[in-house]
Amino acid sequence: MTHAHPHSGGSGDSGARARAVHDPTGPAEKTAVRGARTAPGPRRRGSGVFRDLCALVLLPVPLLVAAVPAALASGGGGRRWFGGGRGGSEQQRAAAQAAKDAAAESFYELDTAQRDLRISVETISAVDSGPRAREALDDFAALGRRIDEVSSRYISAVDAHDLDRPDLDLATATRAHNELTKAKDDLDRVKGELERFAQGIGPLLGDAETQLARLAPAVERAKQALLGASNALDAVRGSGLRADDLAARLAALSPELTRLNEGAGRHGVPETLQRADRVLREAEGVRRDAERLPERAAEIDRRLVSLRTRAQALANRAASVEPVLSELRRRFSAACWQDLQSVPAQAGENVRQAEAKLAEATRAREEQRWPDATALLGTVRALLNDTDEAVSAAGDRLQRLNAVQKDPQREVERARFAVRDAQRLAMAGRSTPDPRHARPLDDAVGRIDRALAGLEGRHPDYWHFLTEMEAVRETAARVVTEIREERAGGDRRPR
Repeated sequence: MTHAHPHSGGSGDSGARARAVHDPTGPAEKTAVRGARTAPGPRRRGSGVFRDLCALVLLPVPLLVAAVPAALASGGGGRRWFGGGRGGSEQQRAAAQAAKDAAAESFYELDTAQRDLRISVETISAVDSGPRAREALDDFAALGRRIDEVSSRYISAVDAHDLDRPDLDLATATRAHNELTKAKDDLDRVKGELERFAQGIGPLLGDAETQLARLAPAVERAKQALLGASNALDAVRGSGLRADDLAARLAALSPELTRLNEGAGRHGVPETLQRADRVLREAEGVRRDAERLPERAAEIDRRLVSLRTRAQALANRAASVEPVLSELRRRFSAACWQDLQSVPAQAGENVRQAEAKLAEATRAREEQRWPDATALLGTVRALLNDTDEAVSAAGDRLQRLNAVQKDPQREVERARFAVRDAQRLAMAGRSTPDPRHARPLDDAVGRIDRALAGLEGRHPDYWHFLTEMEAVRETAARVVTEIREERAGGDRRPR
């Protein structure tokens, strides 16, 4: 709280501090001391009263009227005649003192609660900058202002009443008691608000404490990962491998390490946690790549040898494509081989490009440019795959055309079997097929008949016939898939 305690603080609170310290002599003892100092003994009191009465009785009436007030104002006997005296004010003094002690206890409890809660709020603000955290900060500031108000009223009440005054009267003691009691009630009320606020920010505080608990271990793991990556890189370099790309990746993490060392106080807890996780992942990646680098180098060497051998073999196979094309031209119509005309030239070009890329990959390996070598080998492999498919396509075409020329009915039976199988499935459990299934199957039957009829003549297009039979089988397979999916969906519907 912003106000000083009654027992501590600046010079402005000296009166409150002085009166907040209890006199070791209690009200009862003080009364006894004053009574011993002012009251005469029993014998003297009795004789004095008797003489006063006698004197009053013997006085004339006018003098008696004048003497009565004086007699009442003198000595301790007059207080006992009418039941008055200092007993009431002393009791109220004790009550006021008790109220002051209770208010002081409430003041200290509120101050302690506020100090503890301030630590919680600062923890939240250090971790969370979201709207809920900002709202909590604003609410705590408003509570702080209310605490200052009630604390100020409490200190003012303490300063306003000196309960140790010998001449403290009943009215002043009563007023002190009431003001101090009200001050205590106000302090307790605000303390209740503080406790409810503490309960409300419990989830926020839990999240903040969880993040703070993660902070130090996360930063330490990131630093250990960086150390492990550095050690792995040193070991690879010791084996004669440069690993320049890995060194560059590790060097890029140096600024992040600097920020981690500067701490969350400067960069924020969430940002520091994210940075630590990112550094951990990237450093672990560098370490893994460094540990695998010797194996990677050996793998690149193996691939260089393998792809070089494959390129040479494909160069030899590409040379055999021209005789295949020559036979296709001689025995079949142009439609059967026209699309293969460019295969020899394209195969030769692909092989030449592959050999050039292999040479570049070899240089990259010698210079230990591992990513470049890997990328170049990938390009070589793609070129050789394309060449292999093109060269194989020419031989495969000749083989399939020979088979269909010898026995076209075999392809027709395969296509018709696929259509009949689809038709049986379409009719299963039905009196008439679904038009969505029947129409494409009927069209497929017509395609078979037309393709078979196209083989009649002087120069039949066997390649068109083969592609038509393949299309019919694909249509039948698609209809079967649709029927099964629809029926499976119908079985899953609730009945």
